[in-house]
Amino acid sequence: MAANYWSSSQRLHWQMSREKLAEIRHNLDAQDEKAVQAYPLPSYRQLSIFFNSRTACPSQLIRLGRRMQVRQQALATAQLYVRRFYTKVPIRDTNPFLVMATCLYLALKMEECPQHIRIVVSEARSCFSDIMPAYPEKLAECEFYVISELNSYLIVHHPYRTLQELTPILNLTSEDNSTSWQVINDSCVTDLPLIYPPHIIALTAIFLSVVLKSSPSQTSLHTTAAAAAAAAAAVATNPVANVPAIPANTGGDFNGGGASTNLSGNGQGQQQNRVGRLIEWYAESKVDMEAIIDCTQEIISLYEVWESLPPQAEKVFKEQLCKMVKQRGIS
Repeated sequence: MAANYWSSSQRLHWQMSREKLAEIRHNLDAQDEKAVQAYPLPSYRQLSIFFNSRTACPSQLIRLGRRMQVRQQALATAQLYVRRFYTKVPIRDTNPFLVMATCLYLALKMEECPQHIRIVVSEARSCFSDIMPAYPEKLAECEFYVISELNSYLIVHHPYRTLQELTPILNLTSEDNSTSWQVINDSCVTDLPLIYPPHIIALTAIFLSVVLKSSPSQTSLHTTAAAAAAAAAAVATNPVANVPAIPANTGGDFNGGGASTNLSGNGQGQQQNRVGRLIEWYAESKVDMEAIIDCTQEIISLYEVWESLPPQAEKVFKEQLCKMVKQRGIS
């Protein structure tokens, strides 16, 4: 069961449409409208960036994971546990910092790289000293709470495996592979793992890493990705058609918090051919190009929001959450 995504609990119980996810979150907020009004919080996307981002100032969960030298796959599992948990429980009824530490502790067990509960609590206290309970018993209690809300469906399938399998098939360079890996990491900050299968996210990451070869400006980023998405859709509709021309990136500096797209190229013509061959391979493989286009737009939108956040956003978000936890008496 664990080796087959198509019959896994992830697909059967934790994959949903955008509309269903939005409805779930709306219903959670509606459970206690007074609390929603009394304790305004950032948007779900902004909170996700605060919890999970990999910017120059790492987010809360990433900071904790780095202190504990956690492997990336275990960290991605913890990120997905947090996201799943908050489709079941209103965030205002919890201590998010305790939930993050608990999900990381649980993910380390599931990914077979466990760490002692006292170490997790100690490191979490170092990261969230003003809001993290000091006693391991609190984390152990929260662990049972998380497992119960997740209905004990804890096995997670990640896109990293698909990326590794397709690297030789698609002749990806080490730089392509590295950038694809970073895009997959960034996808954990979005709702994509709750909406699409892991292989779709991996194919999106490869698509972006090959299409966005140089370090584009924000305008070039959107122009290139939009043109590539249009080309992919055209070939998916008519595989024998010629691949439409995709504009070359013109340089610039994209300073979003996401993956670096500074990859080497051997000339505009050769890069155009690479993109064309990749899109044709996708079309011949009968990949769901509409899903890949949607994922591409989601990732680019994430980077856009990342860039727009002011430098003091992390401090403001943390103050809002700490105020909520303390005033509501949540331990």
